[in-house]
Amino acid sequence: FLSLQQTSVTRILYESNIFFSLKRKKSNFITFKSIMNRRRAHDDDETYDRQNRKRRRVSENQEIEDRLESLILRVGEKSTSSVESNLEGLVSVLEADLGTFRAKILRILSDCAVKMPEKCTIYTTLVGLLNAKNYKFGGEFVDHMVKSFKESLKFCRWNAARYTLRFLADLVNCHVISASSLLQVLDSMVDVSNEDNVPQIRRDWYVFAVLSTLPWVGRDLYEKKESALENLIVRIEVFLNKRTKKHHNALRVWTVDAPHPQEEYLDCLWAQIRKLRADNWAEKHIPLITPPPHIDSYEYPMPWVVYRMFDYTDCPDGPNLPGAHSIERFLIEEHLHHIIYSHHLERKDCAVQLLNFPYKSKIPLEYCIVEVIFSELFHMPSPRYLEIVYGSILIELCKLQPATLPQVLAQATEILFMRIDSMNTSCFDRFVNWFSYHLSNFKFTWSWDEWDSCLLLDPEHPRPKFIQEVLLKCLR
Repeated sequence: FLSLQQTSVTRILYESNIFFSLKRKKSNFITFKSIMNRRRAHDDDETYDRQNRKRRRVSENQEIEDRLESLILRVGEKSTSSVESNLEGLVSVLEADLGTFRAKILRILSDCAVKMPEKCTIYTTLVGLLNAKNYKFGGEFVDHMVKSFKESLKFCRWNAARYTLRFLADLVNCHVISASSLLQVLDSMVDVSNEDNVPQIRRDWYVFAVLSTLPWVGRDLYEKKESALENLIVRIEVFLNKRTKKHHNALRVWTVDAPHPQEEYLDCLWAQIRKLRADNWAEKHIPLITPPPHIDSYEYPMPWVVYRMFDYTDCPDGPNLPGAHSIERFLIEEHLHHIIYSHHLERKDCAVQLLNFPYKSKIPLEYCIVEVIFSELFHMPSPRYLEIVYGSILIELCKLQPATLPQVLAQATEILFMRIDSMNTSCFDRFVNWFSYHLSNFKFTWSWDEWDSCLLLDPEHPRPKFIQEVLLKCLR
């Protein structure tokens, strides 16, 4: 019994020790857990603070980047101060932020060079001023643009390539690039004109890109590298004299050249460059650029005929319309075409941008706009965009400029109607579609009695046929 009792007591004591031991361990565990919870809460607070600080820093950087982008995009627009003072102020801001936002600034400026070619001279001046203050940045920017140019050529982004080349050329005027290095690039592009077993449109485009760049830098090259420039011009002339133009007749709007000749686009630009040359074309090095070889999958821009509807006699009031072979005419038309390209999806914005042309006080803007829109509508073999795009833009223009644009448009319609005998059949159909659509938006109002002479003509004559087709369209 005693033995059993001792055994029981011993077991009780043993179990009691285990219980108290477990209790102490549990108590210690609870204490440890509470300490760890407090420490984890403290660590979580630190992590949150770090993340919050990082988030604030990213947010602040994003705000600064957005502000820089806005300043760069809006430079040169209407303001109370001059463009010069705006540029000087912007240079000070960008110079201070170059250390932190260099890559962002490089990207924004290179995008502006391609997407806003109408402000080319403003952005090249900005780069020139930055280069004067930070020579290393100027070199980095040129390298960035050269890389962009090569990629545009490689991936057939032809307009982007041409705008980039123009930007590089204008950097010669801003003393960022040397004249000799630019001439090397232009020479290598003209070399393409001598390639064998490649489509003619490839050779044509490279020569067109060089010719369309010369107005921006011709004077500077003439003063610094006259003999090299003349050699380049001679090489281009040799190519133009031997190229075939079998496509010319197929792209004409009219079958006759009176009163305005319908010149093939390279011939017209060449005549404009020759006139500029006759008027005497009133530093870092670009890395060597070799045009990429032709690949069968490449698609080049097709040739076209330069459309002419007006000359100076059609614009009796206000500033004179530049001549057909003046380089100003080419630059104005190119700018207006680019505005349509950039804004054609929004007819109201497009009309506003066309009427806000920066040099509108020096040219008969309404005549230039109407001529360019009809040149796109009658582009052969087909317009760039749907025909209704051009009709809707013309309607918005008439609404925004009711005092002048409807009169110019009526004058253009009369010219087209009087020359309809020699109009290309496809263009005839587009003319019918546009005029019927336009009438339907203006209560079908037209001075019909001025066309009553058509009643004396054969019903199958183009003029009465045009009126008949228009009325049938309107009835629908």
